[in-house]
Amino acid sequence: MNILIIDGQGGQLGSQIIKAVTNSCPDAELTAIGTNATATTAMVKAGAKKAATGENPVVVACRKADVIIGPIGIVIADSLYGEITPAMSVAIGQSDATKILIPVNKCENLVAGVPNLTVSALIEDALSKLQTIIDKNS
Repeated sequence: MNILIIDGQGGQLGSQIIKAVTNSCPDAELTAIGTNATATTAMVKAGAKKAATGENPVVVACRKADVIIGPIGIVIADSLYGEITPAMSVAIGQSDATKILIPVNKCENLVAGVPNLTVSALIEDALSKLQTIIDKNS
């Protein structure tokens, strides 16, 4: 299963996702794409073996992914303080991959009906959803 992790800014959310997915799904093939070099570096330090930075890697990786995980802003053009380009959000949105979007209420994007949970709780829920997807495909 090809799992694509996309993050921006400092890459802290992506790093935590990489660690959690690596621990719970050791056989999964992970790719980390940062919207900037700092985010990519953080995810590589967290254990991502395949990584790249920028718009074109997002577009290309979305074609091959089975699952895409990242903050909800990755599907909103100009979010993450402008780091998500329109081409990135379209590629993610049009991908056939299942998307697990972490509802982070930041960067002028607020998700109604979502309690203000800790990042750990959000990642735990994302892992639960990922495990359901993996179990269905096994």
